[in-house]
Amino acid sequence: MFAATPEVSFVSRLEGQKLVFGVDEAGRGPLAGPVVAGAVLLGEDYPQGLDDSKKLTAKRREALDEAIRAHCAWGVGVVGVDDIDRLNILGATMLAMSLAVGHLVEALGCEPDNVLIDGNLTPHGRCEKWRWPARAIVGGDGSEPAISAASIVAKEWRDRMMIAAAEEHPHYGWERNKGYGSAEHMEALRTHGPTPLHRKSFAPVAQLSLI
Repeated sequence: MFAATPEVSFVSRLEGQKLVFGVDEAGRGPLAGPVVAGAVLLGEDYPQGLDDSKKLTAKRREALDEAIRAHCAWGVGVVGVDDIDRLNILGATMLAMSLAVGHLVEALGCEPDNVLIDGNLTPHGRCEKWRWPARAIVGGDGSEPAISAASIVAKEWRDRMMIAAAEEHPHYGWERNKGYGSAEHMEALRTHGPTPLHRKSFAPVAQLSLI
Protein backbone atom coordinates (compact mmCIF):
# COMPACT_ATOMS: atom_id res chain seq x y z
CA MET A 1 0.00 0.00 0.00
CA PHE A 2 2.75 2.45 0.90
CA ALA A 3 6.48 2.56 1.43
CA ALA A 4 8.89 5.21 2.56
CA THR A 5 11.34 6.44 -0.03
CA PRO A 6 14.67 6.42 1.81
CA GLU A 7 17.14 9.25 1.44
CA VAL A 8 20.21 8.70 -0.72
CA SER A 9 22.41 8.79 2.41
CA PHE A 10 20.35 5.99 3.96
CA VAL A 11 20.66 3.78 0.89
CA SER A 12 24.39 4.41 0.56
CA ARG A 13 24.97 3.19 4.11
CA LEU A 14 23.40 -0.15 3.18
CA GLU A 15 26.10 -1.09 0.68
CA GLY A 16 27.92 -4.21 1.78
CA GLN A 17 25.62 -4.79 4.75
CA LYS A 18 23.25 -7.67 5.33
CA LEU A 19 19.70 -6.42 5.16
CA VAL A 20 17.29 -7.80 7.74
CA PHE A 21 13.69 -6.69 7.69
CA GLY A 22 11.26 -7.01 10.58
CA VAL A 23 7.62 -7.80 9.82
CA ASP A 24 4.46 -7.90 11.92
CA GLU A 25 0.73 -7.47 11.42
CA ALA A 26 -2.18 -5.76 13.10
CA GLY A 27 -5.83 -6.65 12.86
CA ARG A 28 -6.18 -10.42 12.67
CA GLY A 29 -8.91 -10.58 15.31
CA PRO A 30 -11.33 -7.68 14.66
CA LEU A 31 -14.79 -8.11 13.17
CA ALA A 32 -14.35 -5.12 10.87
CA GLY A 33 -11.65 -3.41 8.88
CA PRO A 34 -8.51 -4.55 7.08
CA VAL A 35 -5.52 -6.54 8.22
CA VAL A 36 -2.35 -4.45 7.99
CA ALA A 37 1.28 -5.52 7.95
CA GLY A 38 4.38 -3.43 8.47
CA ALA A 39 7.91 -4.13 7.25
CA VAL A 40 10.85 -2.16 8.65
CA LEU A 41 14.56 -1.93 8.00
CA LEU A 42 16.07 -0.14 10.98
CA GLY A 43 18.23 2.90 10.39
CA GLU A 44 21.37 3.64 12.39
CA ASP A 45 19.53 6.16 14.55
CA TYR A 46 16.32 4.23 15.02
CA PRO A 47 14.36 5.18 18.17
CA GLN A 48 15.11 3.43 21.44
CA GLY A 49 12.48 1.85 23.65
CA LEU A 50 10.89 -0.25 20.92
CA ASP A 51 8.56 -2.98 22.15
CA ASP A 52 5.49 -4.98 21.25
CA SER A 53 2.96 -2.35 20.18
CA LYS A 54 0.33 -3.83 22.51
CA LYS A 55 2.54 -3.12 25.53
CA LEU A 56 2.96 0.57 24.76
CA THR A 57 0.67 3.44 25.71
CA ALA A 58 -1.15 5.09 22.83
CA LYS A 59 0.90 8.26 23.26
CA ARG A 60 4.22 6.43 23.32
CA ARG A 61 3.26 4.24 20.35
CA GLU A 62 2.31 7.29 18.30
CA ALA A 63 5.62 9.01 19.07
CA LEU A 64 7.60 5.89 18.19
CA ASP A 65 5.67 5.43 14.95
CA GLU A 66 6.60 8.95 13.85
CA ALA A 67 10.26 8.38 14.77
CA ILE A 68 10.41 5.01 13.00
CA ARG A 69 8.95 6.40 9.81
CA ALA A 70 11.33 9.37 9.96
CA HIS A 71 14.55 7.40 10.56
CA CYS A 72 13.97 3.94 9.10
CA ALA A 73 12.90 2.46 5.79
CA TRP A 74 9.44 0.93 5.96
CA GLY A 75 6.57 -0.47 3.95
CA VAL A 76 2.91 -1.17 4.69
CA GLY A 77 0.61 -3.79 3.19
CA VAL A 78 -3.17 -3.53 3.56
CA VAL A 79 -5.64 -6.29 2.75
CA GLY A 80 -9.32 -5.38 2.88
CA VAL A 81 -12.38 -7.26 4.00
CA ASP A 82 -13.27 -8.69 0.58
CA ASP A 83 -9.92 -10.45 0.39
CA ILE A 84 -10.12 -11.49 4.05
CA ASP A 85 -13.46 -13.16 3.34
CA ARG A 86 -12.13 -14.72 0.13
CA LEU A 87 -8.79 -16.00 1.43
CA ASN A 88 -9.55 -16.42 5.17
CA ILE A 89 -7.71 -14.36 7.75
CA LEU A 90 -4.50 -16.41 7.68
CA GLY A 91 -4.20 -16.12 3.91
CA ALA A 92 -4.99 -12.42 4.07
CA THR A 93 -2.34 -11.89 6.75
CA MET A 94 0.28 -13.69 4.66
CA LEU A 95 -0.68 -11.51 1.69
CA ALA A 96 -0.43 -8.31 3.76
CA MET A 97 3.07 -9.30 4.91
CA SER A 98 4.11 -10.08 1.34
CA LEU A 99 2.81 -6.72 0.13
CA ALA A 100 4.58 -4.84 2.94
CA VAL A 101 7.93 -6.45 2.17
CA GLY A 102 7.42 -5.97 -1.56
CA HIS A 103 6.77 -2.26 -1.09
CA LEU A 104 9.87 -1.90 1.08
CA VAL A 105 12.00 -3.75 -1.47
CA GLU A 106 10.69 -1.43 -4.17
CA ALA A 107 11.49 1.63 -2.09
CA LEU A 108 15.02 0.46 -1.31
CA GLY A 109 15.81 -1.00 -4.70
CA CYS A 110 17.35 -4.09 -3.12
CA GLU A 111 16.30 -7.43 -1.63
CA PRO A 112 16.58 -8.46 2.04
CA ASP A 113 19.00 -11.16 3.15
CA ASN A 114 16.47 -12.28 5.74
CA VAL A 115 13.04 -11.33 7.03
CA LEU A 116 12.17 -11.79 10.71
CA ILE A 117 8.46 -12.33 11.31
CA ASP A 118 6.55 -12.32 14.58
CA GLY A 119 4.78 -15.59 15.32
CA ASN A 120 5.25 -19.19 14.29
CA LEU A 121 4.47 -19.00 10.55
CA THR A 122 5.93 -17.24 7.53
CA PRO A 123 4.30 -16.56 4.16
CA HIS A 124 6.71 -19.01 2.49
CA GLY A 125 4.53 -21.55 0.68
CA ARG A 126 1.40 -19.72 1.85
CA CYS A 127 1.43 -16.73 -0.47
CA GLU A 128 2.56 -16.80 -4.09
CA LYS A 129 3.91 -13.25 -3.82
CA TRP A 130 6.47 -14.24 -1.15
CA ARG A 131 10.00 -14.80 -2.47
CA TRP A 132 12.38 -13.99 0.40
CA PRO A 133 14.16 -16.04 3.09
CA ALA A 134 12.31 -15.71 6.36
CA ARG A 135 12.35 -16.83 9.98
CA ALA A 136 9.38 -16.83 12.32
CA ILE A 137 10.07 -15.81 15.93
CA VAL A 138 7.46 -16.39 18.62
CA GLY A 139 7.33 -13.25 20.74
CA GLY A 140 9.53 -11.47 18.23
CA ASP A 141 7.56 -8.23 18.55
CA GLY A 142 8.98 -7.92 22.06
CA SER A 143 12.48 -9.26 21.46
CA GLU A 144 13.59 -8.12 17.98
CA PRO A 145 13.70 -4.34 17.49
CA ALA A 146 12.96 -4.54 13.77
CA ILE A 147 9.83 -6.60 14.43
CA SER A 148 8.83 -4.28 17.26
CA ALA A 149 9.13 -1.35 14.88
CA ALA A 150 7.02 -3.17 12.29
CA SER A 151 4.36 -3.94 14.88
CA ILE A 152 4.15 -0.27 15.84
CA VAL A 153 3.91 0.94 12.24
CA ALA A 154 1.22 -1.64 11.41
CA LYS A 155 -0.82 -0.92 14.53
CA GLU A 156 -0.74 2.85 14.12
CA TRP A 157 -1.52 2.65 10.40
CA ARG A 158 -4.54 0.42 11.00
CA ASP A 159 -5.77 2.52 13.93
CA ARG A 160 -5.76 5.61 11.73
CA MET A 161 -7.75 3.74 9.09
CA MET A 162 -10.37 2.66 11.63
CA ILE A 163 -10.68 6.14 13.14
CA ALA A 164 -11.31 7.49 9.63
CA ALA A 165 -13.85 4.71 8.96
CA ALA A 166 -15.66 5.59 12.18
CA GLU A 167 -16.56 8.96 10.70
CA GLU A 168 -18.52 7.22 7.94
CA HIS A 169 -19.96 4.53 10.23
CA PRO A 170 -20.38 6.28 13.59
CA HIS A 171 -22.56 3.72 15.38
CA TYR A 172 -19.91 1.07 16.05
CA GLY A 173 -17.36 2.91 18.16
CA TRP A 174 -14.45 2.03 15.88
CA GLU A 175 -12.52 5.09 17.04
CA ARG A 176 -12.38 3.30 20.41
CA ASN A 177 -12.53 -0.45 19.69
CA LYS A 178 -10.79 -0.37 16.26
CA GLY A 179 -13.22 -2.98 14.95
CA TYR A 180 -12.77 -5.54 17.72
CA GLY A 181 -15.87 -7.21 19.15
CA SER A 182 -16.41 -5.01 22.18
CA ALA A 183 -19.81 -4.89 23.89
CA GLU A 184 -20.44 -1.53 22.25
CA HIS A 185 -19.58 -2.91 18.81
CA MET A 186 -21.70 -6.04 19.24
CA GLU A 187 -24.72 -4.03 20.37
CA ALA A 188 -24.39 -1.75 17.35
CA LEU A 189 -24.16 -4.79 15.08
CA ARG A 190 -27.40 -6.15 16.52
CA THR A 191 -29.11 -2.80 16.15
CA HIS A 192 -27.78 -1.55 12.82
CA GLY A 193 -26.47 -4.70 11.13
CA PRO A 194 -23.13 -5.11 9.38
CA THR A 195 -21.47 -2.50 7.16
CA PRO A 196 -19.40 -3.15 4.01
CA LEU A 197 -16.33 -3.02 6.28
CA HIS A 198 -17.47 -5.99 8.39
CA ARG A 199 -15.89 -9.39 7.80
CA LYS A 200 -18.74 -11.59 6.68
CA SER A 201 -16.68 -14.75 7.14
CA PHE A 202 -16.30 -14.08 10.88
CA ALA A 203 -18.91 -15.96 12.89
CA PRO A 204 -20.42 -13.06 14.90
CA VAL A 205 -21.02 -11.07 11.70
CA ALA A 206 -22.20 -14.09 9.70
CA GLN A 207 -24.67 -15.06 12.39
CA LEU A 208 -26.14 -11.56 12.61
CA SER A 209 -26.39 -11.39 8.83
CA LEU A 210 -28.73 -14.38 8.92
CA ILE A 211 -31.13 -12.88 11.45
